[in-house]
Amino acid sequence: MPEITRDEVAHLADLARIDLSDAELDHLAPQLSVILESVASINEVASADVPPTSHPLPLTNVFREDVVVPGLTAEEALSGAPASDQQRFSVPRILDEEA
Repeated sequence: MPEITRDEVAHLADLARIDLSDAELDHLAPQLSVILESVASINEVASADVPPTSHPLPLTNVFREDVVVPGLTAEEALSGAPASDQQRFSVPRILDEEA
C-alpha cells in the first residue's frame, strides 16, 4: 500500500478545515499510513463466509416487564400549573395567527 504523503495529509486537513502545523503534518503522515495498512490487513483476513458483525458476541437486551400502573388524573397533573384551561396547560402564545 502506498504511503500517505505530507501533501495528502495537508489536503485532507484543508478539506476537513483543520489547521495543522508543519510538525503535526510530519507526525500524522506516517501514522495514517500505519492505520491504512492495518485496515488493509483486516480486509485480507475477512472472507465471504464470515458475516459482518458489529459485536463479536451476540447482544441481548434486558427489559423489565411492562406493568401498567395508575397514572395521574388531569386534576393532579394540572395542580402545579400556573394556569389551565379545559383540563389543559395554558401557555402564552408565541406564534402569530398567520403562521
